[in-house]
Amino acid sequence: MARPLRRIALLGATGSIGRSALDVIARHPERFEVAALTAHGRVTELLALCQQFRPALAVIGDPASLPALASGLRERGLKTTALAGPEALDLAAADAGSDTVVAAIVGAAGVSSTLAAARAGKRLLLANKESIVLAGQVLMREAAAHGAEILPIDSEHNAIFQCLPADGHRRGIRRLILTASGGPFRGRARASLHAVTPDEACTHPNWVMGRKISVDSATLMNKGLEVIEAHHLFGLPGERIDVVVHPQSTIHSLVDYIDGSMLAQLGNPDMRTALAYGLGWPERIDSGVVPLDLVAQARFDFEEPDREAFPCLDLAYAALAAGGSAPASLNAANETAVAAFLAGELPFLGIADVIRATLSESSTEPGDDLEVLLACDGRARQTAREWIRRMQG
Repeated sequence: MARPLRRIALLGATGSIGRSALDVIARHPERFEVAALTAHGRVTELLALCQQFRPALAVIGDPASLPALASGLRERGLKTTALAGPEALDLAAADAGSDTVVAAIVGAAGVSSTLAAARAGKRLLLANKESIVLAGQVLMREAAAHGAEILPIDSEHNAIFQCLPADGHRRGIRRLILTASGGPFRGRARASLHAVTPDEACTHPNWVMGRKISVDSATLMNKGLEVIEAHHLFGLPGERIDVVVHPQSTIHSLVDYIDGSMLAQLGNPDMRTALAYGLGWPERIDSGVVPLDLVAQARFDFEEPDREAFPCLDLAYAALAAGGSAPASLNAANETAVAAFLAGELPFLGIADVIRATLSESSTEPGDDLEVLLACDGRARQTAREWIRRMQG
């Protein structure tokens, strides 16, 4: 019996997650069809993908790039409709032509389209952690109200999802354990990190990722954001979500049960595994990832994260404990500080300083109203920019 064709809207098609998703999709033309592709500003790359996958809709986030996208589609003889801007991204997420949305836009810019997909009742493959960090209460509420399925694509949350009971119940869980590679500066003392460069911070030892998420990995903020994400996805408080450094990045996370069992999901560090799981769920499909060779792997090491050298992890735990809009302010300050670091305007250690200062000046508002959360996000960005200017002075 033929399986029904799943029609995919891929938000953030030209990023690392988007390219990995398309690699998996291309391996299964009998199962998947690309309905929509979006990118922020990489018109040439988006046009090449449109030529390969022939979507009905292509959206460029930057309205100034729309003429180039539209003319490029015409020159290639493609019938793909070209649109631009934030409202068009929401349309791509909610459009009736797709049943599955891969949310892979980096940062808070992906929040609106992720919510649009949830409100449209789509199967939502969530790779945009900032959406759930900024507006977790809202996203989970909207998904439940409209019958959307949320399947986590972050490797750590996807691993936990795979290790949970098949019936969806959370009974018997003692704690969740998120694994961290430790990033490129694992083992280094805080004093040695003053002069590290953006290129050094973006050289991840195991994963191929974009620059923003690579810096987050280097500061351990990526793991802090994942703790907040796990809280919303799996309904456990922060004190039952632990982080352990596992430099090999082959055990992607674990679930610790009250009977003494501990279940782990293993695999080579390749995002195509999690994407294939989400795209094919509840079946498993070929991802193109090389199987893990346990003999060659030989060992699995674990250590506590260095919270003195990498204070962003504790800042995230503190924001989760404060609740309400505090995670939104944390995320906004982090995005602003990381952008300044990548632009050469802030030292590496200044990222945590800016976040700490911003949180100390931010009021905590209720976390169940998107407009309130977006207002807090905006104020936190402004506060963070002011602190960056002070540090430059």
